[in-house]
Amino acid sequence: MQSEKYDIIVIGAGLVGLSTAYHLKLNNPQLKVLILEKEGKVAQHQSGNNSGVIHSGIYYKPGSLKSQTCISGYTSLLHFAEKNEIPYEICGKIIVATSANEIESLNNIYDRGVKNGLVGIRKINADQSRELEPHCAAIAGIHVPQTGIIDYPKLAVTLQDLFQNQYGGVIKLNSKVNKITDYNDHIVIETNDGTYTADRIITCAGLFSDRIANLTEKYNDLRIIPFRGEYYKLKADKQYLIKNLIYPVPNPEFPFLGVHFTRMIGGGVEAGPNAVLAFKREGYKFSDVNLKDIAETVTWPGFWKIIAKYGSIGIGEIYRSLSKDAFVKALQKLVPEIKTDDLEEGGAGVRAQACNRSGFLIDDFNILQSKRITHVRNAPSPAATSSLAIGKLISEKITD
Repeated sequence: MQSEKYDIIVIGAGLVGLSTAYHLKLNNPQLKVLILEKEGKVAQHQSGNNSGVIHSGIYYKPGSLKSQTCISGYTSLLHFAEKNEIPYEICGKIIVATSANEIESLNNIYDRGVKNGLVGIRKINADQSRELEPHCAAIAGIHVPQTGIIDYPKLAVTLQDLFQNQYGGVIKLNSKVNKITDYNDHIVIETNDGTYTADRIITCAGLFSDRIANLTEKYNDLRIIPFRGEYYKLKADKQYLIKNLIYPVPNPEFPFLGVHFTRMIGGGVEAGPNAVLAFKREGYKFSDVNLKDIAETVTWPGFWKIIAKYGSIGIGEIYRSLSKDAFVKALQKLVPEIKTDDLEEGGAGVRAQACNRSGFLIDDFNILQSKRITHVRNAPSPAATSSLAIGKLISEKITD
């Protein structure tokens, strides 16, 4: 079978892959660009199953790729949303301390925000917190006016439409990559529906980024460990308890933000997520199990070092996953009026978290680039907020 030939092939049609392909065609209309996506629609996993938050960049280490692309991506995202009529709202959020032992961490977050150039963030006391969120039990907090909410699935569909219909890009859906062969002067990709040839490839495979990287890298030192985040929704008659977004001070011992309240752009309020080890990379329920995915997790040397480091916290996360009352208890630290009966089952997402052999959960975005191949190996939150900046960055590096 004769292969179809392209200048650049992008693997993965989440927000990062779509943005990368969009920027390639936007700035280089003459290029033949193809996106290969194993699902029947774009943005079916991390990009379409997140909390819909536009992140400000307050949490991230100054100078990191996360910090740089979140700050620049934020501005690009708002401009793109305005231009393309994508629903969004800059509503602000508060990060709150509910006990004295969280004050130091709260101050550290504020200092990071200042170093990252955020303008208008301010420390607030308990009374000021209640002015913003009357039902929140804060003793101190940070008001972050830049934070917003947006329709990320519509962003993805808009990028797809522009890439295909305005700039002439090609997307092959239901096309799962099985093999990649680098012949030095060109690359051949074999999928379930055909063979494709390209001068360069960019992989943005999310939950399967390590497996795709393994197809070309003899020594890939990162493994994806999937963590499921589960949500509840506030019932309609209790949504008045939350005006916008309320976040806790993150546990400095655990690399996730903790359960929080998020008003959604389409209406309603979500509560969550937790962070539970998933037994399947695309496992959105506790009962979802894939033996290959489990084997790849437990045979990775770094996994057992994660267990040693975060095991007790992880057990608590599993308990909250299985017990609604335990989940509610965590939420009550932020809003004491919340009751078990106020919540109904919501959705879930799975976070692709890269881990190295030493058991270090990679915090920053990780992009591995060689002459013809670029692998996005780690792009967790705030990748959705940063997606336009990441795509622009990769496209410029590829075509420079």
